[in-house]
Amino acid sequence: MNNTFKLSLAVLALAAGAAHAQPAGSWLVRGGATQISPDVTSGNLTAPSLPGTQADIKSNTQLSGGVTYMLRDNWSIDVPVALPFKHDIVGMGAIAGVGKIGEVKALPVTVFAQYRFGTPTATFRPYLGAGPTYAKFFKEKSTATLSALTGGTPANPTTLSVESKLALSVQLGATFAINDRWFVDGSVVKTFLKTRTTLSTGQTLDAKLDPVSLSLGVGYRF
Repeated sequence: MNNTFKLSLAVLALAAGAAHAQPAGSWLVRGGATQISPDVTSGNLTAPSLPGTQADIKSNTQLSGGVTYMLRDNWSIDVPVALPFKHDIVGMGAIAGVGKIGEVKALPVTVFAQYRFGTPTATFRPYLGAGPTYAKFFKEKSTATLSALTGGTPANPTTLSVESKLALSVQLGATFAINDRWFVDGSVVKTFLKTRTTLSTGQTLDAKLDPVSLSLGVGYRF
């Protein structure tokens, strides 16, 4: 076997090893962390309340991951997964400075259609995605501060409920291939979400949450 033939075999072996990074039919599984940061535009709490009584929602980070199926070399379906996010609700506007008035758990359920740029063997592959998100809110809790502001008592505290909503999410991300199987994935997602919080007093507060989600993870291709 001459050197030229040996070199040709080596090149073919390398090509074969790298030729199926993200081709059609591949399953990509990842795990990492996601931070959700609501970009809140709050309405005013309805009467009876101080004029300009508003609320803000704080960021939270949880373990996350996702599953991607490559429909074509450049088209994929992606389903992110995560542990429930726990967000503190704090006073804003006329009640800025009162601190925490409640908390809520959120579990966004999203399905993305994605377009991945470049070839399946590219080391760096940016992608764009869009799809529906169902923002499920649950296990809402109020604080004594909220009760004090709204006329509740220790025996009959003010409670709150946040409506779950369907919204649109858009995504910008990229993968970086470590080798033929392993990769790093990062993305930023903007969700256009409006919801309403209802208190046990009958008062309501509408708000645009419009959260931005930042995700980073390590994945494996099957």
